[in-house]
Amino acid sequence: MIHPLTYVHPDAKIAPNVRIDPFTTIHKNVEIGEGTWIGSNVTIMEGARIGKNCQIFPSSVISAIPQDLKFRGEDTITSIGDNTTIRECVTINRGTTDRNMTRIGNNCHIMAYSHIAHDCVVGDHCIFSNNTTLAGHIIVGDHVVLAGLTAVQQFVRIGSHAFVTGGSLVRKDIPPYVKAAREPLSYVGVNSVGLKRRGYSIDKINHILDIYRILFVRGYSVSKALSIIEADIPVSDERDEIISFVRDTGKGIMKGYMRRHEDMA
Repeated sequence: MIHPLTYVHPDAKIAPNVRIDPFTTIHKNVEIGEGTWIGSNVTIMEGARIGKNCQIFPSSVISAIPQDLKFRGEDTITSIGDNTTIRECVTINRGTTDRNMTRIGNNCHIMAYSHIAHDCVVGDHCIFSNNTTLAGHIIVGDHVVLAGLTAVQQFVRIGSHAFVTGGSLVRKDIPPYVKAAREPLSYVGVNSVGLKRRGYSIDKINHILDIYRILFVRGYSVSKALSIIEADIPVSDERDEIISFVRDTGKGIMKGYMRRHEDMA
């Protein structure tokens, strides 16, 4: 099922039922799992580990060396999980000595012209819309949606179940379960639509909303808000995840809710 006009390096490990279309190049030290389709004019470079039942559309480049001036040719990889779709002209760079890997999880959908740089870690069930750009060393949780033209600064973390509106510039960490919008990027609510789709109850969503009212709406400092959350909000996995995320932030978290002048008119 490999087209005769495709080049596959003899050292590449290709599962028997992989389909590869013409004019694609597969370099050495590449592994591709069962049921995956690779479209025309795709380049899969050294260090790629592609899972089962993936779809990689034309003109994508997977596992190119990092665009990092500190890179010295070290042996690193790009890992792409099962059932992940990578649309046209996506570029994904392999890792550096920081993590030795760039990783995309299972069941992700990376849309056309997106870029994922070296040492990024992307969870499962993520959707990156067209022209999404991740700089290096970014961590993205599960079920994250980044709308089109979102640009994420290096070393940022985005928590699970977050939704970031299109055209956003992400310079600070985004906690889990929230919607982020405006410029500068701010909290605009809990991602209730996404959570409902994933089976969260109304009570659980309201519980998360109570936490973020304290953290983002009432005007407390972050440290004061965390102490109130620990004292007043019942213990839950979601509460502890949010507290841990905020405490572990390196770049700081995004801004809280800001009432714009036009909102007050």
